[in-house]
Amino acid sequence: MAQIALFASGSGTNAENIIRYFQNEPQIRISCICTNRPDAYVITRAQQHGIPVLIFSRTDFYQTGVVHNYLIENKIEWIILAGFLWLVPTYLIDGFPNRIINIHPALLPKYGGKGMYGHHVHQAVIDNHEALSGITIHYVNHEYDRGNIIFQATCPVEPGDTPDTLAARVHELEYAYFPKIIEQEVLKGTRDKGQGKSKKQQ
Repeated sequence: MAQIALFASGSGTNAENIIRYFQNEPQIRISCICTNRPDAYVITRAQQHGIPVLIFSRTDFYQTGVVHNYLIENKIEWIILAGFLWLVPTYLIDGFPNRIINIHPALLPKYGGKGMYGHHVHQAVIDNHEALSGITIHYVNHEYDRGNIIFQATCPVEPGDTPDTLAARVHELEYAYFPKIIEQEVLKGTRDKGQGKSKKQQ
């Protein structure tokens, strides 16, 4: 069974949607929630589902082995960023190669980078009179929102949209597609790993 850690910084709506999706999935387990905010509502959501939570500081994340050791001890194989805002450090990128996935509320490569999250993204899309917005699910590398794109889905930007109304439309795409793409990539990675082992055994 593939063990997944969800990293989240906020209310955790995407995290809970993912948790619910995988509740009865025999090959994938949401093993823990990791958050950098002790007041994040995602902690309450995790507790309601009986999922362990790791709360960590900036020092824990960037300067000590606290987070990495926790992931190793819990046999985590994949990291999913579900509204997590800090840049992922090199030791995690290297420790989980092509096994860290993020979702961004815009069509990358536009409207990505440091500081481009939540309403900042939606306001920029509206200000630039884009006809479409949407979601981008991508692998994580050493730069904000620059990893290889896995999947995109679009929605219209309507006349009179505000960041909130556009966000609602984008959230619908997140809820519909993010768990499915996670499942696709994790199962594909599991198959690839299994094939690699069989080749070595031959």
